[in-house]
Amino acid sequence: MIPALISVMLAVTPPPMSEPLYLGSRARDSLTVQDSGSYTSRIPVGPRPISFGFSPSTNQGATESFSGDTTVRRPRAIEHSDAYYTRLTIHRVASYAELPLFGAEYVLGERLLHDERTGFPPSSLKAAHAGVAGGLAVLFGVNTITGVWNLWDSRHDPSNRTLRIIHSVAMLGADAGFAVAGATGGNAKNSLQAAQRHRIVSVGSMALATAGTAIMWLFDR
Repeated sequence: MIPALISVMLAVTPPPMSEPLYLGSRARDSLTVQDSGSYTSRIPVGPRPISFGFSPSTNQGATESFSGDTTVRRPRAIEHSDAYYTRLTIHRVASYAELPLFGAEYVLGERLLHDERTGFPPSSLKAAHAGVAGGLAVLFGVNTITGVWNLWDSRHDPSNRTLRIIHSVAMLGADAGFAVAGATGGNAKNSLQAAQRHRIVSVGSMALATAGTAIMWLFDR
């Protein structure tokens, strides 16, 4: 009788699982459990884990990783110094005086050309023209220093980078044009042809500088 009971118990006792359940950081969607060969079943183990990590030492921001296969990095914040914003304020305020000085210099230059054709221009007109030109030289000197300095400080900032580069190239080109206009200004009083050449270079530099300034006024938000 006892041997018969032992045989029945052994027949109904399930065999040990051939593969243990393991839930780690790379858990599988399901595990397969087999008995002595009579059937096969799949046991769901739940969704794959999601881990969130932050590395303050590298300052790279938070990352989200899915089953170790995909990593999405958040953009790193860019901070500027107080000196950067001080230079930016000076640069912007000075740019507001640019167009009025351009207008005054253009009017004075046209009057000089007219007087050169009809007679001798008064010395006061020449002095006013030279004074406004000196003001423009100071203005562009200040804005060139502050602009190039801030462009270098913001070289890692992707915000409006293309816009800043276009603005900088336009203003540096205007700087070069004004330098040429100043160098040829002395000959403008000697001949009408030299005066016309001086006017073309000056007006072209004003137009380029106005376009470069307008780009930042309209699109730098």
